[in-house]
Amino acid sequence: MNKLKIRSIKDFSIFVWLFLATVFAILFSQIYLQSKNEQSSQIKDSLDNIYLKKTLEELTSNLEPRYNTKNYLSKAGDTYESILNSLELNKNEKKIILETIAKEKSLNVLRVNQKFTFKFDNLSNERIMQFKIETDRKNEIVFIKQTNQEGFKSKKIKKNYTKKLVYKETVIETSLYNSAINLGIKPNIIIEFARLYGFQVDFQRDIWKEDSFQIIYEEFRNKNNDVVDTGEIIFANLNLQSSDLQLYKYEYEKGKTDYFDENGKSIRKTLMKTPINGARLSSSYGKRKHPILGYTKMHTGTDFAAPMGTPIMASGDGKVTKAGWCGGGGNCVKIKHNSTYQTVYAHMSKFGRGIKKGSRVKQGQIIGYVGSTGLSTGPHLHYEVIENGKKINSQKLKLPSGKILKGDDRKKFEVSKIKIDVLKSNLITKLN
Repeated sequence: MNKLKIRSIKDFSIFVWLFLATVFAILFSQIYLQSKNEQSSQIKDSLDNIYLKKTLEELTSNLEPRYNTKNYLSKAGDTYESILNSLELNKNEKKIILETIAKEKSLNVLRVNQKFTFKFDNLSNERIMQFKIETDRKNEIVFIKQTNQEGFKSKKIKKNYTKKLVYKETVIETSLYNSAINLGIKPNIIIEFARLYGFQVDFQRDIWKEDSFQIIYEEFRNKNNDVVDTGEIIFANLNLQSSDLQLYKYEYEKGKTDYFDENGKSIRKTLMKTPINGARLSSSYGKRKHPILGYTKMHTGTDFAAPMGTPIMASGDGKVTKAGWCGGGGNCVKIKHNSTYQTVYAHMSKFGRGIKKGSRVKQGQIIGYVGSTGLSTGPHLHYEVIENGKKINSQKLKLPSGKILKGDDRKKFEVSKIKIDVLKSNLITKLN
């Protein structure tokens, strides 16, 4: 009996201790959670403190990343030295990079539209730690700074792209731009197409419904067959009222290409006839009643009505003399092309990338976008041509033709033209 009593007391005491342990565990857990909540609340109150917020914002805004990259696309007239001059490097670093480039035979000729990528270390005196140069659409050379040594180690990389020549043709029903977009042609190819024909075609008055065009251009595709980039136009034909305007790409000197008609005549001129695509002529040069001022005055330019944001191209190579507000002209760009010609582009919604006073532009480069700034009743481009200080009618401007191929150059061109015609026939056959 005593043994049973003792065992019962022991069992009861174990139960009591378990009960007390459970109670203590719950109390400790509650105290811990309450402490954590108080700490979180204090941290939140600290972060919500306006003075702390301002201090953190000031500290983080002044922090710059150690590494950054800059891309550059070469333009006509560029040299390797002029490209490096734009990067603000010290003389020694510039000298080393120029010597490194000179060792690569594939870089002896600097072509237009070669892509450069520079990687900077902002904590080093010798800022460039790596740079790469595209040798063509499928290949590039990477230069990596050697550790504890002067100079760079080069490595040739072959991109996993496949070049495909694409042929497209269609009848123009509404506008050239819309017809090309409906065919799936990329906008940059359309702009280049417009630039090529801008020397001789007024896209508002010269193109009629049922006119047509043909084009062969390069596409670059990845392993998934997605288009990652487009290349150059190889051939183009614009059929206007049953008259063909054919253009062939041809390399007339090493590293220099242009577009020639079937007679070996370059289509390049000093200024393009129309610096905008997909527009209609809304007001020509001459006297007119001003739509806002209400009185008759001389209209010293040509107005092209176009949708808001339509790209505006530089009608010729030159230097930007103004990119800013021009009073009634709103946002405008002025370009000096040579000692004879200047052009003005007004009422822009915004300027093109890198367009500022003193910058150099190439023919066909986007300098801004259609808007309705200044004294304007709707989105349009006001375009002026100034010849020897006098504003003239741009649509009646007669400009000298470009290069004409003769002799051996003409014979080589004829061979190149035949090859392109055969290519076109083969591409058309594959469509059928």
